[in-house]
Amino acid sequence: MTADPTGTPPISLLIVDDHPVVRDGLRGMFDSAPGFTVLGEASNGVEALERSAALDPDVILMDLRMPGGGGVDAIAELTRRGARAKVLVLTTYDTDSDTLPAIEAGATGYLLKDAPRDELFTAVRAAAEGRTVLSPAVASRLVSAVRTPRPPGNEALSAREREVLALVAKGTSNREIARELFISEATVKTHLTHLYGKLGVKDRAAAVATAYERGILG
Repeated sequence: MTADPTGTPPISLLIVDDHPVVRDGLRGMFDSAPGFTVLGEASNGVEALERSAALDPDVILMDLRMPGGGGVDAIAELTRRGARAKVLVLTTYDTDSDTLPAIEAGATGYLLKDAPRDELFTAVRAAAEGRTVLSPAVASRLVSAVRTPRPPGNEALSAREREVLALVAKGTSNREIARELFISEATVKTHLTHLYGKLGVKDRAAAVATAYERGILG
C-alpha cells in the first residue's frame, strides 16, 4: 500500500481470479498506487465468500469463470447476505450470457481485463462509492438487451437459472444441484426463488410444467 497524499483512508480490495499471475499483477498494480490496499486474494467464488466475510473489503474485483465456484453465484450470494463490499467484475468475457447474469446478481460494475490501468483505478474508486461502472462494450450490450423485446417467460431466465431448472426437471434435489454446479444449497434456493418469480409459479412442479409449456425446456 502506498500512502494517499490526501489523507483519505485507502480503499480495501479483495482480488478474485483463478490465475495466480493475474492476481499477482493486480496486487502489484494496486499496491504501487496511492489510495488502495489489497487485503487478500481468492481463486474461486466459494473462497471469495469466505475471504470476504473474514476481511470485509470495500471492493471485490471478481472474475467470472473459475473452476470450483463461478463469480456470478458468488455475487448473488454476497447480495443475499447483504455484504457491504461492492463487486466490480473484471473478466475477459463480454457476452450477454456473462454480463447480464452478473449485473442481475448484483455487480456494481463490469470491466474487461484489457481496461487501461487508470480506467481500472477510476472504476474501483467509483465502485467503492456505489456508482455503476461499465466498459463501453458491456454498456452497449446492456442497452441492446433492454431495447430488444424478449418473449414473456423465455429469455428472462439467466443462464444459471436455466441450469438449475433443467436439473430440477430431472428430479435432482437441492443438495445434488449444489454439488453438480459447485454452489451452496442456499444459492440454489435463491436461484429457485428468482425463477419462480419470473415464471409466476410457487413450486418446483409448476416451474417445470410452465417451462415446458413456454419452450424454455425442450
